[in-house]
Amino acid sequence: MALTEQEVVRIARLARLQLSTEQLQTARDDLDQILGLIQTLQSVDTHGIEPLPHPLAMVADLPLRLRADEVTEISSIERREALMANAPGSKQGLFLVPKVID
Repeated sequence: MALTEQEVVRIARLARLQLSTEQLQTARDDLDQILGLIQTLQSVDTHGIEPLPHPLAMVADLPLRLRADEVTEISSIERREALMANAPGSKQGLFLVPKVID
């Protein structure tokens, strides 16, 4: 899939890039290569292949390094008041923020 010059100009504008004519051609070539690689990857038949959580999972049994989902702090009124002391404005334990939408 080859990009047109107008498409590259539009992509550059969306990325807020100002490219010279030479840079546009280089960007077009680079983007064409990237899209070619994506097409190659999409053409591989992956039906029946389960995704790996980590690339090394093919060669070793790696446990996921996720922390245990445990409560580390117990909520209390004193704790909430200490945290709310940092707020510029609060009311009944809630942060007050300026109105943005009428």
